[in-house]
Amino acid sequence: MKIKKIEDLLVLGDNKRFSAMGSIAAKLLANKMNPNILRTNATLRKDEWKHFDETVVDVARQRMVGVQDLVSRGLSYNLTNGLGQMVLEYEQVSDALEAQMDMTGEARGRNDRVEYTLGYLPLPITHADFDINVRALTASRNLGQSLDTVQAAVAARKVSEKTETILFQGASTYTYGGGTIYGYCDFPSRNTGSLTANWDESGADPVADVIAMKQKSIDDKHYGPWMLYIPTNYEGVLDEDFKANSDITIRERIKKIGNIADVKVADYLTADNVVLVELRPETARIVIGMQPTNVEWQTEGGMIFHFKVMAIMVPQLRADDNGNCGIVHFT
Repeated sequence: MKIKKIEDLLVLGDNKRFSAMGSIAAKLLANKMNPNILRTNATLRKDEWKHFDETVVDVARQRMVGVQDLVSRGLSYNLTNGLGQMVLEYEQVSDALEAQMDMTGEARGRNDRVEYTLGYLPLPITHADFDINVRALTASRNLGQSLDTVQAAVAARKVSEKTETILFQGASTYTYGGGTIYGYCDFPSRNTGSLTANWDESGADPVADVIAMKQKSIDDKHYGPWMLYIPTNYEGVLDEDFKANSDITIRERIKKIGNIADVKVADYLTADNVVLVELRPETARIVIGMQPTNVEWQTEGGMIFHFKVMAIMVPQLRADDNGNCGIVHFT
């Protein structure tokens, strides 16, 4: 099934009843690391699971702007049993072969060997926890009230914020299995440059800056389409008139530049940083090892129910063997 939206990622509750016997680790191992084994209806009823899940979906949709852009455009790679994998192994392919011309086609062509270099992407779990005690759960049922979803919303927001932050700012200090997680602003092969001035200062020329960023990508043989991401401190600037008494805003003028798909505010893009990203799989994709999921277990003799919102969603940014890249970062 092709994933189109963040809400398509969420594993919604159903009527299946899973075994509640044994430790968490034992249950996961016995079920091939399927996190659904921890979603037992022995504690929460179907509608209660659905109530929590819908809250997680709503928060994820609001916060994951950059991740949603990748998912909605099919720029995602879904792993089977991602919870049972620590790293994604992939191959970097060299651009070795060349075409040549002659009138007969008889001349033997260059037979350079394509070289493959192995790369590794860590697959950490991003998670946040919350608890419900048995009295609160029983009281909500006795009163016929829905469960308070504030804690679920906060947990989902924290997971979403962390995932989105990594996409834009990276996590280059996090390494595992020979690999490192990078974001748009710390990917080593990204194209970099300087703005004419900070866009909220006099002397700035956002349109000229975006055209220069686009050219950087084209020079690296990446031809779009592109998404332009701006920080929150520039949002108001783009709503100003493009010129004095103009009938279009700066934002509208930028969107008229060829192959600019849209201009979006990224909450977790650091102030005065602007990023242009080619929306193609050879530039960026999101690796999904586990869909955003609520899981549950009990402690204190069943008096406390622990819940965890967890996901494995890691950006994989790419450049070709010569370092050409469709990501442009100006400051």
